[in-house]
Amino acid sequence: MKNFRKITLDNGLRIILAPQPQNLATTVLVLVEAGSKYETKKISGLSHFLEHMCFKGTKKRPKAINISSELESIGAEYNAFTSLEYTGYYAKAQSKYFNEILDVVSDMYLNPIFEPAEIKKEKGVIIEEINMYEDLPMRRVEKNFMNLLYGDQPAGWDIAGRKEVIQKLTREDFLKYRKEHYVAKGTLVVVSGNFDEKKVIKQIQNAFKGIISEKKFGKVKIKESQNKPKVLLKFKQTDQTHLILGVRTFDIFDKRRYALQLLSDILGGGMSSRLFQKIRGEMGAAYYVRAESDLYTDHGYLAVSAGIDQNKINEVIKVILKEFKSLTEKSVQDKELQRAKDHLTGNLILGLETSDAIASFYGGQEIITKKIVSPEELIKKVQAVKAEEIMAVAKGIFQNNKLNLAIIGPLKDKGKFESILKI
Repeated sequence: MKNFRKITLDNGLRIILAPQPQNLATTVLVLVEAGSKYETKKISGLSHFLEHMCFKGTKKRPKAINISSELESIGAEYNAFTSLEYTGYYAKAQSKYFNEILDVVSDMYLNPIFEPAEIKKEKGVIIEEINMYEDLPMRRVEKNFMNLLYGDQPAGWDIAGRKEVIQKLTREDFLKYRKEHYVAKGTLVVVSGNFDEKKVIKQIQNAFKGIISEKKFGKVKIKESQNKPKVLLKFKQTDQTHLILGVRTFDIFDKRRYALQLLSDILGGGMSSRLFQKIRGEMGAAYYVRAESDLYTDHGYLAVSAGIDQNKINEVIKVILKEFKSLTEKSVQDKELQRAKDHLTGNLILGLETSDAIASFYGGQEIITKKIVSPEELIKKVQAVKAEEIMAVAKGIFQNNKLNLAIIGPLKDKGKFESILKI
């Protein structure tokens, strides 16, 4: 069953409508092909900073309080986010307030004023956000892992940027970046939930009639380069050591992505997964243990994350590597494979109960791949994966020259980790 509709306007602006007549709420989500991978070193962090500035005032609503008070007065939920490959702005409210949230979100997206005084103040906010994540080792280790994988290129940089770069950004930098990326061909508007399907396209056309219709600038392709295992160890006086052990995989267009999802779930998807059972259940060495695969337009990785007792870190790493190797040598049994399939598909269905989740599901696919797989199609593809496909993926990715280990904790001997980092 196809429960969404995609329309492309003459100027290239894309619209996705995902009606849920039974829902009491409506979500308006605007996504743009502009994230940290579209930046140069000189403007690193600008995508995220720009997202903040869209809330600081528009031509119609010149102060941040004008935006927040209008949305909060109707009980709306609203926010924005920046990733490597796109930025999103959304508001969700009772369906009777659809016109209001469409007006506010489109205004923020199209008409930010970038008041110099507000830019100056927001620099302090951004820097404190960077400081906050520096003090959260569970989050900081994720950034270190990306830097270990991709080094000095956009995918390896912090999405929030570097403090010294943030301090130098000017109003002209924001205006230039918007002109290159916040254009019709790079923009997607998603409406989900309860709305009037007969009126909505015209309403979106009117709301976005002022969008820039110029050329969309692209991004530099990520370069993959690794010929041996790599370790990044950062000393920090913590009570718990945080690690991410992962491997390079492939991009989101690869047909093996469904097998990779299942492989990841088998390793660390839930409390019945292999690594959760062994590291937490049997060893008592961690509170959180998980495995995830993350795929982009031109690269991807699978990573195991854990917060562990520093005295058991060697044993934990060896257990993870042993499971990597096991998946290359022994076929996953039918019962375990079906558990993973049902776990993935069950989570998918439960995760699509709200209008904002529906908007993210369809919008996230379209903005990255320009192609949408419906929930029903996705379930069929996952359920069709065979054990031999999972083993083939495991053999392809679990190789010594693709291993990467990032650690934060009260540890200094990088060499001991390099010596055990092999399958």
